Amino acid sequence: MQISPDPSDLRILNLLQEHGNLSAAEIAERLSLTASTCWRRVTRLEEQGVIRKRVALLDREKLGLSVMVFSHVKVAGHGRDALLRFEQAVRAHPEILECYTLMGETDFLLRIVCRDIKAYEAFFLDHLSRFPGVQSVNSSIALAVIKETTALPLLP
Repeated sequence: MQISPDPSDLRILNLLQEHGNLSAAEIAERLSLTASTCWRRVTRLEEQGVIRKRVALLDREKLGLSVMVFSHVKVAGHGRDALLRFEQAVRAHPEILECYTLMGETDFLLRIVCRDIKAYEAFFLDHLSRFPGVQSVNSSIALAVIKETTALPLLP
């Protein structure tokens, strides 16, 4: 269900996208709202699922995960059960940060992080190539990150 946040909600959401650890009182102070009004709005946005969760964004390279790989995966079978088994395999591996179902020549796009090329090679050989139904994998290694954000483009 899509909701239509009002301008005050959008201001709160924009601030939380940048500073997810702020309390309702801190948000209220920055946006010139009352703390109780702000708390009610944030709670409502959480209950509606607009705010799914608040997290800390980590620097993967500082944590030794310097290789990011985008893998286009084609599966042999397209039945519901075959796709479900592939999706379950994806969810079992924390190296896979994101997985999208695609229309077109490939069925899935995966974003994978690893320590180095050797670690990706091992992940590919030991896991990804053995996922249920995998017919082919075409992987590209990201050389540089030009833009990376989790912030959605909200209008004020």
